[in-house]
Amino acid sequence: MDRAKYKKIIIIGAGPAGLSAACKLLEYGFQPVVIEEAEIVGGISKTVFHEKNGTDIGPHRFFTKSDEVMDFVTNFLKIQGKPAKDDLLLNRNFEITDGANPQEDDFVLLKRKRFSRIYYNNKFFDYPIKLHFNFFRDLGLLTTFKIGFSYLKSCIFKRKENSLEDFIINHFGQVLYELFFKQYTKKVWGKSPSEIPKDWGVQRIKSVSVLKILQNAILAPFKKIFNTNSEVSLIDEYYYPKWGIGQLWNLMAEKIINEGGEIKLNSKAERFYNDDNKMYSVVLENGEEIKADYIVSTMPIKDLIKGMQYVPKNILEISDNLEYRNYILVSFLCSKFNLKNNTNYPTINNISPDSWIYLQDNNLHAGRLHIMNNFSPYVIDDYKNNVLVNLEYFCNEYDDLWNKDDDNIIDLGISELKKLGIINKNDILYSNCIKVNKAYPAYFGAYKDFKIIKDYINKYENLYCIGRNGQHKYNNMDHSILSGIKVAEIIANKQDKTTLWQINTDNDYQESKNQ
Repeated sequence: MDRAKYKKIIIIGAGPAGLSAACKLLEYGFQPVVIEEAEIVGGISKTVFHEKNGTDIGPHRFFTKSDEVMDFVTNFLKIQGKPAKDDLLLNRNFEITDGANPQEDDFVLLKRKRFSRIYYNNKFFDYPIKLHFNFFRDLGLLTTFKIGFSYLKSCIFKRKENSLEDFIINHFGQVLYELFFKQYTKKVWGKSPSEIPKDWGVQRIKSVSVLKILQNAILAPFKKIFNTNSEVSLIDEYYYPKWGIGQLWNLMAEKIINEGGEIKLNSKAERFYNDDNKMYSVVLENGEEIKADYIVSTMPIKDLIKGMQYVPKNILEISDNLEYRNYILVSFLCSKFNLKNNTNYPTINNISPDSWIYLQDNNLHAGRLHIMNNFSPYVIDDYKNNVLVNLEYFCNEYDDLWNKDDDNIIDLGISELKKLGIINKNDILYSNCIKVNKAYPAYFGAYKDFKIIKDYINKYENLYCIGRNGQHKYNNMDHSILSGIKVAEIIANKQDKTTLWQINTDNDYQESKNQ
């Protein structure tokens, strides 16, 4: 577009939202300059390689209900159509298509089988919860009856939904809430669900309920036989880039640079020049000023407003009190892994096929465990013999855990893996610790006044906020990509930018799909 040819756009943040926005803006003829504080792209979903072994900060399996997002992503990575090297080695059943061959092509979205479980009371339970014989056997007859009566009670006597606790109990009943939601949620957010507004549940749990889980379990065989449609089913497969989720962001970065855009790494946006309704430039930490016609921000809103001029006192006060949770990832490359496979799905050395395990246990500080081998065999250098296992911790900036040095955090991780009986210390080949500040925007504290912040930001005619931290919204990865796609359309076509805030406000998203 000629009208866009000489327009410069500054994009703050080279995560999924910022990179997606830059790629689409190039198509409209704009010249994006992406400013990234870190030394590599990817934001909080980057892939970090250590001694030829890759681990995600997350990790992030790819799933979307949006055809627009799927089409955008498959311009960079083609869907797998031939077996991967672990599929071949194990002679797994794989539906051959005309898609990409990961043994020959590096630019592939692998199809991976989903296995996730909850660790509770020294036992493992499927997640999403599946009400089958093993579930009831492991819980015991008495607890099973309590779950049933509790759920029936929640169907008849609905609580007024003032908190996340109320929301979950209305969906699952008091007993399932106590067993499988309360402790994990407290680990992630540092607060009891009774202290958290229900907004998080609306974002992450939404329309899933025990009734739908039962319906899905009972009707699944008939759907396959008769190819019938259903409103919602929980996914049992996801996509994952061959070389880690960071491969997707690296490919986007290459496109941006090759097509005339710019990415400035190790560059922190610190201050802005603006008047009451327009942004003019960004000043970096090193003093460099970059002028722009438009600014697209994915940085934490607290930091954005702190760097602006002429901000009213009440806006500063609300933004200063927005809360976040920090994130710590501890990785262990192990020569032995003691968590064995109890499914019919074959794995290398018969290790557990889980991608994520949620640690609903008061005796463990870690909130989740994940096994990188099950995401992609290509990111592990010696995948036939070694296993890369991660523990995830959630904390605040002022917590003792956040302020511990890496060695102490690694020692904590080792002790917790030993409690789980998963590894022996002598089997660890190396360990690594990664810290991420402001990883999760929180739905409590000053968030109750967030609409005031949103209205203030919207009055700046050339400022657009997208992505998880940019909108202080607990987006999934595909929602962040979609926000990047949409902001480019809105800028190019001079559309109403307030529609950006409507992304991820639907009420039926929980890694589910229409059949």
